[in-house]
Amino acid sequence: MVGAWIKAMRLRTLPLAWASITMGGSLAALNSEWDWGIYFLSLLTAFALQIASNFANDYGDSSSGIDGENREGPSRTIQSGLVTSSQMKKAIILVTVVAFALGLWLIFYTFIDWVVSLSFILIGVVSIAAALKYTMGKNPYGYAGFGDIFVLVFFGWVGVGGSYFLHTQFLDLMVMLPASALGLLAVAVLNVNNIRDINSDKASGKFSIPVRIGRKNAVIYHAAILLSSMILLVLFGWLSDFKLSQWLFLLATPLFVKNWLGVKREQESMKLDPYLKQMALTTLLVVVLFVVGNLI
Repeated sequence: MVGAWIKAMRLRTLPLAWASITMGGSLAALNSEWDWGIYFLSLLTAFALQIASNFANDYGDSSSGIDGENREGPSRTIQSGLVTSSQMKKAIILVTVVAFALGLWLIFYTFIDWVVSLSFILIGVVSIAAALKYTMGKNPYGYAGFGDIFVLVFFGWVGVGGSYFLHTQFLDLMVMLPASALGLLAVAVLNVNNIRDINSDKASGKFSIPVRIGRKNAVIYHAAILLSSMILLVLFGWLSDFKLSQWLFLLATPLFVKNWLGVKREQESMKLDPYLKQMALTTLLVVVLFVVGNLI
């Protein structure tokens, strides 16, 4: 049973949450603003939200019939019979409560004033609602092709920008450049996932971006996402007068090319799964190189 819940958590998605919070914190550290308490509470909140979203995705896909016999990606826990729908629903409620409690702890730990605190509580509520509504309830927006926007906003603007604000207590609009870049890299991970599942999604009525525009255009879209993310990071570096060591993140560029070529070449769904993992790990590497480059 423990193994089933670990599988449902989809731990391989958590590095994206780590990348978002760490990028925001590292940008704050560039301005000599850093607080370990803020960092760890932000990280725990992001992890809880990600796990709640993964549980909701498992539950929603099972309830809607997306996870059926023709599913092309890895099987989910409800689909496999490892966890019942009732058990998953209770787990979603539990993890959502934990995420909200952690968010409140974070907000009061970094208390600035009541207006800002209430604003962050509202952002937290919206984040939870967005995580659950992705595949749950009537007309889930993930099935309508709006998942990319959700990922850009919450992994990029909210995750990076919000984390930066909590550390510094102000928001520099320049930060939105790397925030958008990281959000786009998270979108790229989702896009590989959706290209992999394009046939089963189309058959079951899930209209992701690849289903809407077709595989060929989805591959072009993938290239545009990757290129745009690197342009935004380079622009931020140029405007910030980066020293040589701070350009370390550019070492990840060949991995972006490798990922795009693999997504373009491989037509079989299961052969795309390694490129989904590689895209997530490459995103993680970009952040690691970005942070290390700013420390040396």
